[in-house]
Amino acid sequence: MTAISTTAPKTGLEPRRSSSSAAGALRHTWAMIRRNLIHISRAPMQLSDVTIQPLVFTLLFVYIFGSGIPIPGGGSYVDYVLAGVLVLNLVSSTTGTAVGLSTDLHEGMMDRFRTLPMWRSAILVGRSLADLLTALLCALIVALTGLALGWRTETSIASVIAGFALMLFFAYAVSWVSACLGLNADNPETAASFGLILLLPLTFVSNAIVPTQHMPGWLQAITDWNPVSSVVAATRTLWGNPNPSRTIDAWPMQHPIPAALIWSIVIMVVAVPAAILSFTRKTSH
Repeated sequence: MTAISTTAPKTGLEPRRSSSSAAGALRHTWAMIRRNLIHISRAPMQLSDVTIQPLVFTLLFVYIFGSGIPIPGGGSYVDYVLAGVLVLNLVSSTTGTAVGLSTDLHEGMMDRFRTLPMWRSAILVGRSLADLLTALLCALIVALTGLALGWRTETSIASVIAGFALMLFFAYAVSWVSACLGLNADNPETAASFGLILLLPLTFVSNAIVPTQHMPGWLQAITDWNPVSSVVAATRTLWGNPNPSRTIDAWPMQHPIPAALIWSIVIMVVAVPAAILSFTRKTSH
């Protein structure tokens, strides 16, 4: 008698096995980035916070506050405020990370992802990198609007690029804070509210829009050690724009570039493990 083979022929339809290699992780992350970008392309109004809002905010602050706020040491208000407007838009737009993750969590998408043979953390990393790409679009719109209004830099191209890179790095770090908010919110609406309540004061209680020299002593101390103030002061330094904060005798204002890098790294060191822990807890049941 001839032996009957019990091995099913390969049809090419078998599910892929999960890959723990770096290549597999990169492939899964890229798939999640594409998924988020395709989702945005089908609902383009999701980009309003990185397209329409930056344009409106730049025009609003330049034309409404520009004639009424003197800059200590002199200088153009548009040169002074552009870094502040950029960080305001970048930080506020990170609420999209919170809303997106909360929506996926409460609409059952996370449960579907759990059934796939994929690197689990690709869901978070892919979301954060997709939002970083939209943040890059926001920075481009603010820069072009500023150039049209008369914003100019006094340093090299490399230094200008470094200023934008520093801003984007900080925004990426803050997006992980938003990820924590989104994963722990009761619903997407709550995630959006928490994002605005916690993140907007961070930008307004800083040197982003107005100089801090005439603030009450206790409030100036808060603004001087606010991470947003460090990032804005560092960017103004890299761009060669007016930076009245350099006259303030506080370590972050005297060393804004190292302070901005330290703040961004500290935020990521705290927020990334917290987001992964929250994600694991929410998707393990």
